[in-house]
Amino acid sequence: MVDVNLTGVWQTCWAAAPHLIARGSGSMILTSSIAGLRGLVGVAHYTAAKHGVVGLMRSLAQELAPHGIRVNTVHPTNVDTPMIQNDMVRGSFRPDREHPTREEFAEAARTMNMLAIPWVEPIDIANAALFLASEEARYITAVTLPVDAGSTQR
Repeated sequence: MVDVNLTGVWQTCWAAAPHLIARGSGSMILTSSIAGLRGLVGVAHYTAAKHGVVGLMRSLAQELAPHGIRVNTVHPTNVDTPMIQNDMVRGSFRPDREHPTREEFAEAARTMNMLAIPWVEPIDIANAALFLASEEARYITAVTLPVDAGSTQR
């Protein structure tokens, strides 16, 4: 978990930084999770890695700001992808069912969010990243941007 979700992010940033420094500007958007902003039961290893991404972002934001480079993180709640749409995750949300359906999982997942949705769509995360990369966000750096339907405030 740490190798992929933290070390891999660090290595990608390390590889990209010299190119952004050479051009004198840029934006790095790191994908964390709501688990990077709060603890989650049963996934301590994932939570630790995602908290590490936030620390990495905060350090890189300070180190790269003199070069005109902004660094931020995006923090999704559950996203409707194969990462959550599988028997293992569905079962962790619905241990009362042997093979929970998508609908049964959705019912349980809604309880995580303030808004009455079970998950967000991948396009929602892409749009947040596009905003952070855009000129409209030119003065935004070292920010944790939840795209979480209110789950971090629950």
